[in-house]
Amino acid sequence: MAVYTVHEPLPRKNEASAGPERFAFVRDGFYFWAFVLGPVWMLWRRLWLVTLIYFVIAIALGLGLWVLRTNEAVRVVIWFLFALLIGFEAGTLRRWTLTRRGWKNAGVVVGDDVETAERRFFSAWTPSASTPYPPPSASLGKIPSASDSQIVGLFPQPGAPR
Repeated sequence: MAVYTVHEPLPRKNEASAGPERFAFVRDGFYFWAFVLGPVWMLWRRLWLVTLIYFVIAIALGLGLWVLRTNEAVRVVIWFLFALLIGFEAGTLRRWTLTRRGWKNAGVVVGDDVETAERRFFSAWTPSASTPYPPPSASLGKIPSASDSQIVGLFPQPGAPR
């Protein structure tokens, strides 16, 4: 089962909240096409700043390997590891871009595929509860005291005869 983070876009003009069809589900895990064709995958996903940073790092890495006069085997291993890093961090790069664009994290959902994850998320989602965490006052309940009569366990009740 895959884990997906759900991102809610900013509402358009004349909208109270964004429509559910505009939500983005970003899978956590390895992205094969980002590994094989990193810059093409980034451009396809419209990750403009990430693509620019990728090229800056790639140029710096290439210059560094050239200055160090590394042999071909070392260069192949370094570029393979760089591509592997992009493949593993592609979901994080996409989440970072969405956050920079003002999208809110609406939650996390688990599903076999994106359709199952969408069904699971929207079956429990309400537009007013689109924040990933409840406010602190709502999550705190009454803390039971030692004088409550509903103590469960092997401990004696306070004031009971021994």
